[in-house]
Amino acid sequence: MVSEYLKQNTAEFHDAAEKLFSSEKIFSRTFTLEDYKKIIHTNYLMLLHSEDKIFSSLADKFSDKLQLTDRKKLPLIEKDLESLALENQAASHTLEFDNENEALGAMYVIEGSTLGGNVIAKQLSKTEGFDNVTFNFFGCYQENTGPMWKSFKEVLDTEVKEENYNEVLSGAKKLYTFLLNVN
Repeated sequence: MVSEYLKQNTAEFHDAAEKLFSSEKIFSRTFTLEDYKKIIHTNYLMLLHSEDKIFSSLADKFSDKLQLTDRKKLPLIEKDLESLALENQAASHTLEFDNENEALGAMYVIEGSTLGGNVIAKQLSKTEGFDNVTFNFFGCYQENTGPMWKSFKEVLDTEVKEENYNEVLSGAKKLYTFLLNVN
């Protein structure tokens, strides 16, 4: 299954992202509002440069299967930027996906961040200094986070043939590399 293949082959990128965002501080409740602003700003730049490209790269057959309209996160993270008094920016980097498989790989990174984001939102909502923070992006699916992740993985595992696993991995690595290097 491509979802397992991606999990195994992107683990080092996932770990690097957790380190970049000081994730260990979230659970020790030492994560600050400045740490949160960094994670929101970086995820905003990732979505700004990738979301429309991913969605337009996916064939019409994926629109319903993946409930693409329900998965748009850029408007949500823009609300978080506004509430944190951070500025919107224009896209200034080049990020391209060569085909639908790469787009699916990139979407895997975004959907995975949503899964982790739900945990982050719950944890931070119990942390001092986050009383007035709205978690629009990290809480985007609310109680549907598990089912949305599961349905995404099912479509991925059903639609991607084994000979295309490397293309999907390439898309995931492109987006992780962008996330880890953009600022």
